[in-house]
Order: sequence, then C-alpha cells, then structure tokens
Amino acid sequence: MTFGKNLVLSQAIKLLMVMIVGSGMFSSCGMYSFTGASIPPEAKTVSVALFPNQADLVQPILSQTFTEALRDRFVSQTSLTLVPRNGDLALEGEITGYTTEPVAISGSQQAAQIRLKITVNVRFTNKYDPKADFESKFTRYYDYSSNLNLFSVEAELIETITKDLVDDIFNKAVVNW
Repeated sequence: MTFGKNLVLSQAIKLLMVMIVGSGMFSSCGMYSFTGASIPPEAKTVSVALFPNQADLVQPILSQTFTEALRDRFVSQTSLTLVPRNGDLALEGEITGYTTEPVAISGSQQAAQIRLKITVNVRFTNKYDPKADFESKFTRYYDYSSNLNLFSVEAELIETITKDLVDDIFNKAVVNW
C-alpha cells in the first residue's frame, strides 16, 4: 500500500515540476499572457485618459466609472504600469451616447422593455506597433422591464454595460480577436 502512495506522490511531484518549468517558459516570452493579451515585450506602460461624457444625456458617474473600469482592466490583466499620459499603449476617447429607448411594445401600445444604450469612441495607440492603432466606436446595451424605474436599476445597468464595453475594448486593443 505504501508503494502505491509513493508512486502517486512521485507522479504528483513530477506534474508540479512540469507545470512550474512550463509556466516559467511562458512567462519569459513577452508576447504571451494567460489572459490572451498580445503586448509587445518592450511595452511597459499604459495610459488611459479620462473619457469625458459628451452624450446628449449626461449621467454624472458614467465618465469616472467607465474610465476607472478601463484602467483597472489593463492594470489587472497585464503587467503594464499605469501612467497619467504618453504610455507605450494609450487609450483616450469620449462617451458619445447614453440613451434609453423602448424596444418591446405590448398589446396595449405600451413599452414592455426599455433599452439603456451606451456608446464610447476610443482611440488606441501602440508606440511599438502602429499597425495595431485604431479609432472605433463601441456600443453596448441592456434591456430592462418598463415596470422598473431607471433610477432604481441605473447603477447596476451602468456596471454591466461598462464591463461589456471594457471587455470589447481590451480585446480589440491587446487580444486581437
């Protein structure tokens, strides 16, 4: 019985060693990341300027909420250091749309669903790979029941939509999907 336990323990140690050596090999390659990010090895910094809210309808917390979420994503999912400006990778832009609109009309001609939609314009520059630079609009939305007051669900909807927008921007900027 002891032989079987030692064999299992020996195999577990070998597997652990392979994983440690393998992770060391992957981390030494600057273009690989477990998040899927493809960042030039010479890039060390990222700057994310404040995204001002230039939408017709201005939600006071949106600019700061969106900008902080984008900064947090790049800091937590890459090895880049956040700098105030002129990063090796740089993102700037503006919130251009914040709208609500009915999307599902019930039999009594009343809106059954309302859509909250947010649009941001993003300019991305990569100092070491100018072919990766882009300017694009990103739009995400979330539908909610017309029985709910926007004020009661707005913070949660902004958080959900912001997360989706940040995913899209991060993927286009450094994952190249």
